Amino acid sequence: MINPMRVAGYSIWLAVEIVKGALAVAQDAVLPGVDMQPAILELPLRCSTDLEISVMASSITITPGTITVGIASAAGQTPPTLYVHAIYADRPEEVRAALRDMEDHVLRMTRGPGWERRAS
Repeated sequence: MINPMRVAGYSIWLAVEIVKGALAVAQDAVLPGVDMQPAILELPLRCSTDLEISVMASSITITPGTITVGIASAAGQTPPTLYVHAIYADRPEEVRAALRDMEDHVLRMTRGPGWERRAS
């Protein structure tokens, strides 16, 4: 069972990310010289349950500047994968790192503290 305090903590963290994303997109919408370089990125997941994958995909979509455009189920040794459209993808590895950070927060919420050690 998921701890309500971890859900509250994740919700607060996500709200901050939404505000940061909204401010960045709004700034680029009103200032000239916008340097958006959109791309679709493949993101193999460590999330494994339907709940974790759904929360991750929804969190990406609700954050301004990114949207989940596809989900591939796990197949054999291939993990579940999200396909994410990002409007600031000039450095794809930085975008993936930010999405990995989001996934860390999702997994900490669903699995609890220390999930990294248990997954190893």
